[in-house]
Amino acid sequence: MGKTNSSRDWTQIYAIYGMDQWQTLVFLLFHAVFFSLLSVLFLLYFESIFHFFQTFLSSPGAARFAAGFSGGVTAISAVCLFFAAANFFYSAGPLHYDMAQRMVGSVNDWSTVKLALDIGCGRGILLNAVATQLKKTGSSGRVVGLDPSKRTTLSTLRTANVEGVGEYVTCREGDVRSLPFGDNYFDVVVSAVFVHTVGKEYGHRTVEAAAERMRVLGEMVRVLKPGGVGVLWDLLHVPEYVRRLQELKMEDIRVSERVTAFMVSSHMVSFRKPSQHVVGPGEVRLDWRY
Repeated sequence: MGKTNSSRDWTQIYAIYGMDQWQTLVFLLFHAVFFSLLSVLFLLYFESIFHFFQTFLSSPGAARFAAGFSGGVTAISAVCLFFAAANFFYSAGPLHYDMAQRMVGSVNDWSTVKLALDIGCGRGILLNAVATQLKKTGSSGRVVGLDPSKRTTLSTLRTANVEGVGEYVTCREGDVRSLPFGDNYFDVVVSAVFVHTVGKEYGHRTVEAAAERMRVLGEMVRVLKPGGVGVLWDLLHVPEYVRRLQELKMEDIRVSERVTAFMVSSHMVSFRKPSQHVVGPGEVRLDWRY
């Protein structure tokens, strides 16, 4: 497995890439502060709260327990919300950057890579990691970032220029469920914390949403050259990705250890598209579409 340098200060990461879904972080912090203040009020006015509960409960012991239990739950809620906010903040920047380096390191030889694709490139953390690796190896290759939002792709080009890899990067808007590229087009295809968002309009746990995610996987495999490498880091649905890759007869499927990201389980999956497929006496060209 290739090696990469993943050392970078988190302030640099956020200065260059900013944060997606910052509203979620503000929401978590607001409620964490709210519950913290509420728990302080429970502590300061415990006797008054105790007497309030006594108006509903005949037993003083039960009233005291109810007051203490309510205060304890409030304090625990504040701690949990602060922890969730910290994990979200870490996952969106330093962890994302670190996982991007690990994904790049999953490809053994970047010197032979001419074209790479980042599906759902977002702010460009993974996209620029790939471009940086191409630059380090002296490759003449390029990496294409595809995202459903044109506004995002314009922002991503800016970050590539800041990282000094603008000449290695191309960004375009497109539908990830029907990639605008021909069969067997890319040497490497990557995607980070994106595929689980596809089909969310149907709800994450519906059959329709799962079918949409499988379409993305099928497209990822379709545009990958025989012998090419795919690397995917995502949340929640990794087991179904592995099953689909097995159905598509991918080789060297590897799943990383569990990494907690955005307060849920995540894994990195790497695989290789076979150079050829033979069934019986003759070669059969498979349709990689879902």
